[in-house]
Amino acid sequence: MRAAVYRGPNDLRIETVPVPRIGPRELLVKVAVCGVCPTDIKKIHYGTVPPPRIFGHETAGTIVRLGPRAQGFRIGDRVALHHHVPCLDCHACRHHAFAQCEQYKRTGVTAGFEPAGGGFAEYVRVMPFVLPGVVKIPRKNSFEEGAMLEPVNTVLKAIKRLSLLPGDTVLVAGQGPIGLMFTRLLHLRGMNVLATDLMESRLKLARKLGARWTQLASTAEIPPTAFPLRSSKSQIANRKSQIPLDSAILAVPSDAALRQAIQRVRGAGQIMLFAHTRRGATTGLDLASVCVDEKDLLGSYSSDFTLQNEVARLVFSRKLDVRQLITHRFPLAEAAKAVQLASKPTPQSLKVVISP
Repeated sequence: MRAAVYRGPNDLRIETVPVPRIGPRELLVKVAVCGVCPTDIKKIHYGTVPPPRIFGHETAGTIVRLGPRAQGFRIGDRVALHHHVPCLDCHACRHHAFAQCEQYKRTGVTAGFEPAGGGFAEYVRVMPFVLPGVVKIPRKNSFEEGAMLEPVNTVLKAIKRLSLLPGDTVLVAGQGPIGLMFTRLLHLRGMNVLATDLMESRLKLARKLGARWTQLASTAEIPPTAFPLRSSKSQIANRKSQIPLDSAILAVPSDAALRQAIQRVRGAGQIMLFAHTRRGATTGLDLASVCVDEKDLLGSYSSDFTLQNEVARLVFSRKLDVRQLITHRFPLAEAAKAVQLASKPTPQSLKVVISP
């Protein structure tokens, strides 16, 4: 089969590799589509893991082979895969910190080499410990919708970590695919969303998905409470009052946005870090605002297996219609181009997917 094999920093090569052999309790899935995720982009660009590997974990496809002891599935089932599943029994799991579970940190879907998701290939092997995370895709829904379950899960997990009440006001910094998912899910939960981004095209979609206010990040001043979006710039400029924020979600790894969020969130508010994954960075935070003003600085990473059913209902019912977030589709032979576009988005690009 063909696969996009990572051979070192910024080096993806289309190679012929063996079709994975499956064990007695495993599945072989023919990949239909795989999303390009920022976590894989970072590994590819910066060489943070040793090669060779086959990346891609936002995967959906069709079961084409079953191990003799694999139960609950049939050949021909259309499925969305979940490459991390916790043990549900260890110290981390008992504290609902699933991403810190040692089993969770293992990758249970592979197309060969060190398991790394494998979705940038024609076939993947699904190991027994992640089978509880496999979701069957309804007939009316597409493979692309199935592939989006994993990123939606990460967003819903982060939202559930916040102590939000209906009517609260939340800043979502960054309106890429992840930020837009935050905007939509928060709107569905009754929050007032202020969406910021560097691109007006993304803000336009954010308004469609439920943002009450939008601002270009380069000139982002939080709109005053008295004026809706249709108010003139002069009206807004003449008002000194600003909307008090109950929470801020950073869907971009911007230290400037983080410092601004800490300043603007009201006392006892919460700031969620979703994209600050680079270790060793210093941000120059005013920690007194965390201590004295009792503001919570939280992080959220990866997905929560226990949310799979709720995520599936949101996506497959199209309350969160992920189809409008997918703008570019590449064949496997152009995997490097797909990664490049996803790493340097244009005003016209949002979610990028690869279809073997």
